[in-house]
Amino acid sequence: MAKKKQAPKRMFKARPEPARRVVASTSNRPCCGLCGKTKKLTKTECCGQWICDDEDQYQLFSYARNSCHRNHRRYTLCGNHFNEGHDGHWQDCVKCREGIKTEMYVYYGTNENNFETLRNPPSYEPTKCHKCGTVIVLGDGGYSVLGDNYSCIECTGFF
Repeated sequence: MAKKKQAPKRMFKARPEPARRVVASTSNRPCCGLCGKTKKLTKTECCGQWICDDEDQYQLFSYARNSCHRNHRRYTLCGNHFNEGHDGHWQDCVKCREGIKTEMYVYYGTNENNFETLRNPPSYEPTKCHKCGTVIVLGDGGYSVLGDNYSCIECTGFF
């Protein structure tokens, strides 16, 4: 009996984005580099960029993503690099590259919470549900993980 040919593995590549995100203010006042607001600002600890001082608005365990400051601190390579106490620049940090699953490394380096995005993000195999094979987008949430086994929201049995 002849063996069936398996389809080649599909690799994902992040969309190319501009290397620098710029939000311009219509006045000389500083503005949040992510959303453009000009009131209640602070500078980020990691990269010194102006950003909304809005972390106090976050409701614990809501997982809301409506805080510019929290989003940059928690969902970017820049914020992660600073929080982990790594030396040098996040763009060429070996500890960041090796310490984060490639799919999440690409997400953290290219999402809308960055002032500067990762140039030439690496390709990666998509994460799939170990039960049904559905592609899981780790940066979007909606999955559970036990060891190396990822389960989509439908297969978790929670909903």
